[in-house]
Amino acid sequence: MSLITAAIRSASLAALLLGLAACGGGGGASADAGGPGEGRAAALDVQVQGGGTVSVQPGGVSCDDGSACHEEYEPGTEVTLTARAQPGYQLAGWTGVPCPASSTTCTVALEQPASVTVRFAPQATARSACADIYKAGFNLVSGTAVHAIPSLPRPAKGQPFADPTYKTCVVRVTDHAREPPQDFARNDYSRRQAFNADGSRLIVYAYDGSWHLYDANSYAHLRRLDGPAGDAEPQWHPTNPDLLYYLPTNGGLTVHELNVSTNTSRVVGNLRGRLPWPDVARLWTKSEGSPSADARYWAFMAETSNFAPRGIVVWDRVTDTIVATMDNNERPDHLSMSPSGNHVVVSWLNRVVAYDRNLKNPRTLQASSEHSDIALAPNGDDVYVSVDYKANDGAVFMVNLRTGERTNLFPSYISGTATAMHFSGKAFDKPGWVLVSTYGNYGGALQWLHRKIFAVQLAANPKIYQIAHTHVVDNGYWTEPQASVSRDFRKILFTSNWEVNTNKDVDAYMIELPEGALK
Repeated sequence: MSLITAAIRSASLAALLLGLAACGGGGGASADAGGPGEGRAAALDVQVQGGGTVSVQPGGVSCDDGSACHEEYEPGTEVTLTARAQPGYQLAGWTGVPCPASSTTCTVALEQPASVTVRFAPQATARSACADIYKAGFNLVSGTAVHAIPSLPRPAKGQPFADPTYKTCVVRVTDHAREPPQDFARNDYSRRQAFNADGSRLIVYAYDGSWHLYDANSYAHLRRLDGPAGDAEPQWHPTNPDLLYYLPTNGGLTVHELNVSTNTSRVVGNLRGRLPWPDVARLWTKSEGSPSADARYWAFMAETSNFAPRGIVVWDRVTDTIVATMDNNERPDHLSMSPSGNHVVVSWLNRVVAYDRNLKNPRTLQASSEHSDIALAPNGDDVYVSVDYKANDGAVFMVNLRTGERTNLFPSYISGTATAMHFSGKAFDKPGWVLVSTYGNYGGALQWLHRKIFAVQLAANPKIYQIAHTHVVDNGYWTEPQASVSRDFRKILFTSNWEVNTNKDVDAYMIELPEGALK
């Protein structure tokens, strides 16, 4: 799909412009005999799609992405529209007037009401912006050596640079002070896949609860997404890069599918009246769950409108059937389907339990509920990855959901220190690896895993690749890096306040790895 197609939002246009004078500043046109009666105003509606603005003269109105401008003129008035693309965008064309797509001005003589849509598309990027960062023979830094964190000024948006220590390509994707995301723009969560199926686009979350689409190659802000709002649990389609699933805010009884190119949604699942609890009003994972890797099987906790627990549901999206339900009166912290679709993992408040797809055969994975994720082992088995703060060494470990075997990966208590961490097991096309991001270390000197993003092999005595420092100054939840990895483990999105001690001035940063970096 072309970048222009990806930038166009569908629009329902009113009556098309019938009387045109010229485009790009040309001549005039006489009134049509069948035009409006004397004294009737000729209305002009202008809609902008994508990164740009359109000014209208006379009147001085300026329209931007998502806004609809309306002006009324005396019939026969010549009106000039001037299109200005934002950095990283180009004019893609006009709808409602026969002006050349490349013409930045369009002059019309309004004889009848007219509706005009002006489209802007991201400028094509012939290659990755990180192509010049990596040199021949590049290798990730492996092992657990301690490296000091260099002080770096906050980078400008869209300017890739090499991490001074690890030589990986890092780029600031968002600039919330100058772009539509309000107050901050951040990666939503480590267990949420930030990147679409082919890694060409990504989503970020704004403080006002809106979701925004960015180009993952040019880093251009594409649009605010219509549909998902607040805690809508967006999940990318596994193969179609245009599609994103989401729920009503804080859960509901419908599952929606959004085409991010047209910004239009449809309902793909409606469980209303199909569940064994008459007062159920919300189905969700409580923010941290995902469907199976192929997006076929979904697990939900069922609650009333007042968030009282009623049970757990497994739904098959492909056949639109309810696979299983289980009653419960204990509210989980969160739950998730496993990547294979064979297991449901429920993080109760004091334990983590894996069930099979039919919600039978429970197996306790951990005697507490910590940050975790579910990844794929090299053989395709599901593995639960977490940290055991009750163990003497604070072990990071994995449990095979099929066999129940636990394997410790590395200790987190080193020389009297401890740290918090998040896990992202979303690299389903690169099984055998998990991404870890850390924050909030305390108790002693800096250790190898502190304030860092790194990859861990899912094996005994694993390979560990140190990827980048986060440059986070810990100041509350919004500043946690919560790094999310793409399906192919080529791109990583994380949040940072970048060495500024603020609790909300955060942006999203991306790391791009060369092909074959994980060996």
